[in-house]
Amino acid sequence: MSIACEFEYAKAGSLKDALRLLARRVPGGSMPLAGGTDLVAWLRDGAVEPGQLVDIKGLAELRGIRLRGGRLWLGANTTFAEIVESPLVRRHAPVLAEAGGMVASVGVRNRATVAGNICSAVPCCDSGPALLVYGASIHVVTARGRRTIPAARWFVGPRRTALPAGGLVTGISLPVAKHAGAFAKLKRYRGEDLAQASVAVRVDARGGWRVAYGSVAPTPVRGLKVERLLKGVKKPDAALLKKAAALAEAEIAPITDIRSSEVYRRMMVGVMLRRAVQLAVRRLAGRGPDYGLNILEEDA
Repeated sequence: MSIACEFEYAKAGSLKDALRLLARRVPGGSMPLAGGTDLVAWLRDGAVEPGQLVDIKGLAELRGIRLRGGRLWLGANTTFAEIVESPLVRRHAPVLAEAGGMVASVGVRNRATVAGNICSAVPCCDSGPALLVYGASIHVVTARGRRTIPAARWFVGPRRTALPAGGLVTGISLPVAKHAGAFAKLKRYRGEDLAQASVAVRVDARGGWRVAYGSVAPTPVRGLKVERLLKGVKKPDAALLKKAAALAEAEIAPITDIRSSEVYRRMMVGVMLRRAVQLAVRRLAGRGPDYGLNILEEDA
């Protein structure tokens, strides 16, 4: 594999050192390097041409999964493999664990980080819809200090985020509460593939619903109309599910590209929404299958 541009390489020894390196005035600018599963492909294809890569893989400050102040904390360098395997994530954010298990392949999941996934900000990023239904917060540090950005305001456009220039994501936090949910991912075939469309659903014991979609708009987006329709309903009947599916199809903005047509994406989002809601209801009642199931590939 050839790289289409030349760049300097610097390995950060600390968070402070990383910020100093990222602030250097380098022709082409600087980019952080963690898992590199997206970045290396973009370098190969000439999609980005940074003048400097700042390696942050070894920073202990960016690692770890723990409960902190009533929230689940995921360090920025947490890999998808760690998310899938973590008892804390499986207990407190099972929809994220389910989505993480559908990211690419085992090899990619061993390197790809959750923060890198949302910083790449491609419309099909698997973690985006899951983080949206959890109301996650993105924690950022810059030379001027620290700030927190809600996941709902993080995605600005395709490959564009609210991350300030020269800033780094230090971690992601999610509120902890009793709930159930499901994640559905539409692919062209079994195995490693980007999502043609995805749906994440979360419901609590009072019938509070959160819905989000991926690959059907310029960014991952919340399904606000479906959420309002289902509010307070703990077990939607067939008629309500049909109405919710129609709303889901109407509130997205898919395109036709090499992976799918706009019509097929829209139709399948309705199917996935209906199945994900049904599965979330079963799981909330303690009768559903374990998380890690793709309801489009298995008998849910």
